[in-house]
Amino acid sequence: MVFISGPRQVGKTTFAREIVARRFKNKIYFNWDIIENKRVLLENPSFFEHINRIDDSIPLIMLDEIHKYKNWRNYLKGIYDQFCDDYKFLVSGSGRLDLYQRGGDSLAGRYLEFHLFPFTVAELSGKRRVFGDFIKDPLAHFDLNPRKTTQKLWTQLFELGGFPEPFIKGKKTFWTKWSQTYARQIIHDDIRSIIDLKNIDNIEILFSLIPSKIGSPMSLNNIAQDMQVAFETIKNWLRLFDLFCLTFQIKPWVNKISRAITKEKKNYLFNYPLIQEKSARFENMVALELFRAVNNWNEHGYGRFTLNYIRNKEKNEVDFLIADNNRPLLLLETKLSDDSVAKSLLNFQSVLNIPALQLVNKEGVLKYIKNGRNRIIIITAHNWLSSLP
Repeated sequence: MVFISGPRQVGKTTFAREIVARRFKNKIYFNWDIIENKRVLLENPSFFEHINRIDDSIPLIMLDEIHKYKNWRNYLKGIYDQFCDDYKFLVSGSGRLDLYQRGGDSLAGRYLEFHLFPFTVAELSGKRRVFGDFIKDPLAHFDLNPRKTTQKLWTQLFELGGFPEPFIKGKKTFWTKWSQTYARQIIHDDIRSIIDLKNIDNIEILFSLIPSKIGSPMSLNNIAQDMQVAFETIKNWLRLFDLFCLTFQIKPWVNKISRAITKEKKNYLFNYPLIQEKSARFENMVALELFRAVNNWNEHGYGRFTLNYIRNKEKNEVDFLIADNNRPLLLLETKLSDDSVAKSLLNFQSVLNIPALQLVNKEGVLKYIKNGRNRIIIITAHNWLSSLP
C-alpha cells in the first residue's frame, strides 16, 4: 500500500483523485468523513469488489481519512493480506499516519509512506537539480538569474504561505480569513475527535505562543510554569501539533545521538505567515524548504537524512545542518538582510569541514568567502533554494 499524509488542506485528495488516479482505468474513491461511505464499509468491508470495471486492469482503491476509523489498522491489514494481488491501495489522511501506527496488528512491511507538503519555491520553480548531482556538490549550479520567476514566487510564499487554496487565490485578505479558522478546526475537530482533551482552551493558547518563539530552542519548563501545567503535558500537546501537522520540530545535531534526546528542539510552523517578525518568518520558510527536501530524499531511499540545528556550550549556533546517518553534510545560516558572513558559520565550518551557505532575504546577493581550505557562499535565498531537489 501507499500512504500519503500531510497537513490538512495541503492537497492530498486532489493529488490522489486527479493525479495518481489518472494512471488507472478502474478506480474507486472512499472517504471516511462521508456518512454514506462509512456505512458501506461497515456493512461490507470488501465493498470495492463490487465496482463496475472498464477492463481487466488492476483497480486503484483510494481510502481517504480512514485513520479516523477506530479499527483502521486491522482493517487495512485484513484487506491487504486478502486482496494485495488484485488491487492497489492508496491511503491518505490529515496528519502523520506513521505516528497513528500504534498498537493493534502491525502494518510493517505492507506500506510505503510519502508526505505531501505545502508549496515550496523549489517545487514551484521547476528548476530542481537531480539529487545525485546535488549531493556531490550542493553549492554548485544554482540559478543566477531567476528574478522573473522565483523572486515573484518567493514573495508570494512569504505573504501567503504554501497551502494551495490561499496561495492560488493570491490575496492576503483571503489568507487572513482562511487562517483564522484553520488551526482552530484542527484543534477542535481532528485532535478532539481522536483524543479526549479537557483543556482545549489551553491547547489553543499554547499554539498561539509558537509564532513568537520561532527560531529559538523552546524551553518547555518555562512554558509549563507560565501556563501552570505539567512539563509532560506541554510536551504531549506539542507532540499533538506535530502529529496533526500544525508544526514540525528539528533537533540539535550532536556526535552522540543519545545526547540529542535531552536537548531542546526548535519548532516551526507549516502556516508560517502567522509569524509577524520577518526574520523569524524567513527562517521558518527556509526550514520548510529543507524539511520537505530531507523527507523526500528519505522516502525515495536516497539515505537516512535529518534536518538539525547545531549549538555549542557557548551557545554559538547555526540555524540548520543536514546530515546523512548522523554524518554532517551541509551547514546553512539564515539572515534577513545581513550579507556579511556569520562568525558562527565560519567557526562550525572550520570544525566540521563541510560546505556552508548563508541564505539572505535580499535580492542580488552572491558572495564567496574563503574560510581556510573551505569557502562559504552567501546568496539570495530563493536563488539557491529553487534548485533544491
